[in-house]
Amino acid sequence: MERTLIIGASGQIGKQVTQTMLDGGHFVVALVRDTEKLSDLNGNTLSVIEADLSEDFSHAFKDCSNVIFVAGSGGNTGADKTLLIDLWAACRAADYAKEHKAKHFIMVSSIGAGSPSDGPEEMQPYLVAKHMADEHLIRSGLHYTILRPGALTNDSATGGFTAKMPDNKEDASISRTDVANALVYLVGANREQNMIKNLFNGKEGLTEALN
Repeated sequence: MERTLIIGASGQIGKQVTQTMLDGGHFVVALVRDTEKLSDLNGNTLSVIEADLSEDFSHAFKDCSNVIFVAGSGGNTGADKTLLIDLWAACRAADYAKEHKAKHFIMVSSIGAGSPSDGPEEMQPYLVAKHMADEHLIRSGLHYTILRPGALTNDSATGGFTAKMPDNKEDASISRTDVANALVYLVGANREQNMIKNLFNGKEGLTEALN
C-alpha cells in the first residue's frame, strides 16, 4: 500500500487527517516537531518522524507516494515564522518530494492566496507567503492539488462543501474537520490533473465540490 507523508501532523487539521487515514488502514508517515503530540494516536501503519521544518527534513520523504503539507506557523507567531514555515518549508517540501519522485503533492493553502493584495492589510504577508509557496509547487513539475479553504472553524463536520465563494463573506468558512476529510478524500481520489480549489462548507458532496 502507498505511504502518505503528512507534514504538520500534530496540528489541528493534520492530527485529524492522520487519525482518519490510520482508521482507514493507510500507511502514514507523520512528520512533527514533537513526537509527544502524537502519543495518543493509535495505528500499526503509523511511522512518526521528528524534525524541525527550519532544518533538513528530506529523509521523511523516503518511499512516500503522497505528500500532504498542512503545516503552518500559527496565528500567534510573527513574520519570521511565516516566512520559515508557510513559505520556505513549503517550497523545500516540494523540492524534496520531487527528488523522491512523489506521485501527488497536496498543499493546504489559504483563501486569498491567489491575489494577496486584495486581502486585508494585516493578512497580506501571510497570503504572500502562501501565494509564493503555491507558485513554487505549480512550477515544480509535480502532480499537485492546492486546496484553499475559507476561514477555519472548530465546528463539527457538516459533510457539506462548495468550491464557490459564498455571496455572504460571513459564510466563507469551513470546519477543520471538514478540511481534514477533504484531504483524506484527495489522497484516495487518484486524480491525474492538477487542481487549485477554494473550499467552504456548503451543500455539495466532496466529489461534486472537488470535480
